[in-house]
Amino acid sequence: MKLNYLALAVPFFILLMLAEFLIAKRKKKNYFNFTNSIANINVGIAERLLDTLITGLFFFVYDYLNRHYGILPITPSVLLWIALFICTDFTWYWYHRLAHEINLFWAAHIVHHQSEDFNYTVSARITVFQAILRTGFWCVLPIIGFPAEMIVSVLLVHGLYPFFIHTRLIGKLGILEYILVTPSHHRVHHASNPVYLDKNYGDVLIIWDKLFGTFAKEEEEIVYGLTKPLNTHSFLWQHFHFIMELFYAVRMEKGWLNKLRMLFGKPEIIDPTIRDGLEKKFHIRNHGDRNENELNQYVVWQVISSLGILFIFILFEHHFSWEVQALITCFIIITLVNCGAILEQRQWIFYLEYSRGVIVSIAIILYYPSVSITASVMLILGITLYFFHTLEDRYLGFVYKGEVA
Repeated sequence: MKLNYLALAVPFFILLMLAEFLIAKRKKKNYFNFTNSIANINVGIAERLLDTLITGLFFFVYDYLNRHYGILPITPSVLLWIALFICTDFTWYWYHRLAHEINLFWAAHIVHHQSEDFNYTVSARITVFQAILRTGFWCVLPIIGFPAEMIVSVLLVHGLYPFFIHTRLIGKLGILEYILVTPSHHRVHHASNPVYLDKNYGDVLIIWDKLFGTFAKEEEEIVYGLTKPLNTHSFLWQHFHFIMELFYAVRMEKGWLNKLRMLFGKPEIIDPTIRDGLEKKFHIRNHGDRNENELNQYVVWQVISSLGILFIFILFEHHFSWEVQALITCFIIITLVNCGAILEQRQWIFYLEYSRGVIVSIAIILYYPSVSITASVMLILGITLYFFHTLEDRYLGFVYKGEVA
């Protein structure tokens, strides 16, 4: 049986997050906020899920470019592995820097900086948009001549390191501060303090920041997150708010030259009041944490189930048909949207719950294609649809105890 052992990364990283949480708790450090941690993990689940579906495409692109446009006939050797690692880190620096300096790229990267916590859960806060964007930058590597197999291998190792620098538990690391990107350096990068903005873009080596003048030491107390916080738990809004802000900002500009300047200019040129207007238009607001214990338990179980399904999905991805992969993907994404909506106590969550029920029903029919089972499932769906509003009222009353937004 062909298994994808990359699935083991899911429990591995979750265990490390739990270990960090327990150590912080034992040291009486308030480094974890429940809703922030849930949001961070949910973003990571979505990225791992969607990245699993398209990661083969990344390899195909690298291989195609290398075979058709590769400049140098590179074959693996110790020195060339080292050279590829350095080239990868150098490319990352410029990808990361431009992702902060160009609005079009910042739209893909901003989600990683939304959390007002700084811990291992933040390392999971990567979107598939960001994965696609940085793949575009790494396409220079196969054109240089590095084979796709070498590139993918180095990217796996290179991508592992950043997880460990998203923590406040590790202080400064002596001489390593002059060579590697350390937790201290990366805490500066995630700061919203004016003095720390646009600093420390490196991924593994800090030398690029020192070479190109973007280095800053950790000195004053750090405030994490965006300079203009989102103040919402919405999974969808976290992903798409800046894309919409940029769209409206470009639309407001007159002339193609000005529109292009907005697209490729820096984030600070966008009018901050645009977001306020969009939040009002789409009723984006945080309603607090009423019924916190009940809601938290319900959300936690949904996140745990999503992680379990994700693990199985990745482990057995080669054995699932495209129909099953599509159903699992839809089920998980709806669950992640549902978690954010529940934390904001939105009334329309029952539609998401019903959608999940429909997905499960379709899966049952696909796996057990008999007339009796299909008829039974359709009958149940018909009955629940007939009593939809009654079920909705009872569900909302159970989940929110009568308090909805």
